[in-house]
Amino acid sequence: MKKLLVVGIFAVFIFPFAVEAEDLIPNAASGLLMEESTGTIIFEKEKDKQVPVASMTKMVAQIIILENIESGKIKWDDVIEVSKNAAEMGGSQIYLEPGEKMTIKDLFKGISMASANDATVQMAEVIGGSEANFVKMMNQKVKDLGLQNTHFQNCTGLDEENHYSSAYDMALIARELLRHEEILNFSSVYEDYLRQNTENKFWLVNTNKLVRFYEGADGLKTGHTDAAKYCLAATAKKNDMRLIAIVLGEEASKVRNAETISLLDYGFNTVKVQRIKKKGEKVEEIEIDKASKKKITLVPSYDVSILQKKGEKAKKYVVETKVEEPTLPIKKNQKLGDIVVKDGNKEVARGDLISTTNVDKLSYFRLICNTLKKAITGDIN
Repeated sequence: MKKLLVVGIFAVFIFPFAVEAEDLIPNAASGLLMEESTGTIIFEKEKDKQVPVASMTKMVAQIIILENIESGKIKWDDVIEVSKNAAEMGGSQIYLEPGEKMTIKDLFKGISMASANDATVQMAEVIGGSEANFVKMMNQKVKDLGLQNTHFQNCTGLDEENHYSSAYDMALIARELLRHEEILNFSSVYEDYLRQNTENKFWLVNTNKLVRFYEGADGLKTGHTDAAKYCLAATAKKNDMRLIAIVLGEEASKVRNAETISLLDYGFNTVKVQRIKKKGEKVEEIEIDKASKKKITLVPSYDVSILQKKGEKAKKYVVETKVEEPTLPIKKNQKLGDIVVKDGNKEVARGDLISTTNVDKLSYFRLICNTLKKAITGDIN
């Protein structure tokens, strides 16, 4: 099945992706700047170098937690009793006590804002049964994402041999986390409280100071250990363009923040995107035989955009949709095809088309009933 749709005139030219620029992050061991919707690298420095990444590790834990929320396996208002193991975690923490009861929402708030090791381990035990099993899930997740330079030994990011990632892998992990838009409801908040209306009211202050003083910043995750030094995965959005900046191995938090801002400023000052199709916008509707739903809507999993230099002129593009013949059952967010943007015969952008709902295969009994109904109404081709 293949359809062509002429999109029309767009202010889009192909951006020369091999950007030549001075070292914007001279003090960092490595780093990267990526445009989120296209996944295009705007700036890079030692992007594949394997290094400790401290609490930026927790972004993968957050992905798994949010997937479990979205699937209904756990709920934000579920109340969890804190284990002795989780309560004994050192480093950044929200000072959980053994036997204390706290909602998953508040635990996740502690992870996202305070980078709490105790809350992360507690959620690992909730979902994986143990931290060890949860770490296996994390390593499987990065494998599923196709990452080549990442391996975890724990869920918190504490220094440990054979626990590493890279600037490029961290950018891809951040991009995957941003697919779960609810993360921004937590990562964008500068201050909040836990244990409200108790004698142990706890003030949370976001470890990512950019969300307070950099325009458009709304996430994403800091990190610091002796081996990793100061790290940051930051994201900001301006004029419909979202950037992801990664800096690793900085000597001080102020330097980390300043060099992250240099990356973001460079991106916002030199490039822009033209959005062709918005994430979640209806692109295609297909009919399915012998299914619980007659039709299913397909939408892009990300914004489909073209990255360009600022000041480039408009150009005409064509969009093609290439849809696979679906096999039942179909899961919500399952990839069923591609949306392809072309400049003449040259492909310049591509995105996944995903389903908006679950679709089950009809039972044999239901198929018989539908056939009889069509026979009675005369609706038989």
